[in-house]
Amino acid sequence: MKKAENIDVIRKRPRLLDWLIGEAYPVTMTQFGMMMLPEFRHAGLFVPAIYGIIVTFTFIALVGIWHMKRWGLEMLIYAFLVRLIFLATIDEISVVGIVYQLTIIIICVPYYKRMDRNL
Repeated sequence: MKKAENIDVIRKRPRLLDWLIGEAYPVTMTQFGMMMLPEFRHAGLFVPAIYGIIVTFTFIALVGIWHMKRWGLEMLIYAFLVRLIFLATIDEISVVGIVYQLTIIIICVPYYKRMDRNL
């Protein structure tokens, strides 16, 4: 039992972030499928490509948060803002998506000082 206690002491990432990021990975992966929807394909020539770049930055940001890096949270905030502006321009804003992203950001912000500054 002593070995399990040592693992918890060494553990750097809070369990809440474990659960949160573990939940966000599959959701982000399903967003890649949104690029193939007819609404996105018919919205314009570069709309799927731009949305794919935004989703890719979101995925990279989640990896950064998983490794407790400050740049991960910063990139997630930037990706959220860019996604919000992009979806507003093509009239595809979803309140559920906004609330979901804001929830992830709000839960991660208190851990910002514990995150590492280095790459």
